[in-house]
Amino acid sequence: MKIIPLKEGNFSASKTKDFTLLTEDNFDTITGIKMSVQPFLIITENDYILLDAGIGWKNENGISVVSEILERENISHGQITKVLLSHLHKDHIEGAVIFTENGFEATFPNADIYIQKRELDFAMGNKGNPSFDFEVLEKLIQLPNIIWMNDDQGQITDEISYEVVGGHTPFMQVFWIKENGETAFYGADDLPQASYLKYHLSYKSDFDGRKAMELRLKWEKEARENNWKILLYHDLEKAVIEA
Repeated sequence: MKIIPLKEGNFSASKTKDFTLLTEDNFDTITGIKMSVQPFLIITENDYILLDAGIGWKNENGISVVSEILERENISHGQITKVLLSHLHKDHIEGAVIFTENGFEATFPNADIYIQKRELDFAMGNKGNPSFDFEVLEKLIQLPNIIWMNDDQGQITDEISYEVVGGHTPFMQVFWIKENGETAFYGADDLPQASYLKYHLSYKSDFDGRKAMELRLKWEKEARENNWKILLYHDLEKAVIEA
């Protein structure tokens, strides 16, 4: 398999979940939580798999950063076959939808989009929560090719498995992609940065911080035993680590 980080940039997230791009000029002065936004594209023999969709950040010329990276890799939006969404916070879904003069459309028109139905129900019960962009979310769920997921765990294909684990949100799901003896693990916001493996803490930003911490301890052991490649969505410096 080939793993391509689609890093949109490093950002500061305010309490109202507004994202500001970090630069050399503002890095030390801007307030908020510092994080990257970094979806991943995994190419296997059978699929082009997007793990979460980012925030659709555009460069100074108004061009999507993800689109720029894909173009450099000679990959078109139409080649993406699956979009796997871990949860529905704005910084994980906004890049899945494009707003046009004629309304909205899927960024990746040929991809099936996998959404955990219970996570949607939770989101819709939290109107006003700034972690969600309800305008985008309501457009997203109207797109064609939505695959609604209801099970706690299972196989999407022979190569792709998932499990609803909770932690960061009540029904957040994580993914394993396995091919030719290689395993890529995506723990989403239960394991967003390498430091989360170094400091075993329960974070107040999580719905259930203790559960997320316990999951990280479990995954760290399994990753070492099975040589997983761990994909880090919010790490400022790293994209992939091997435990």
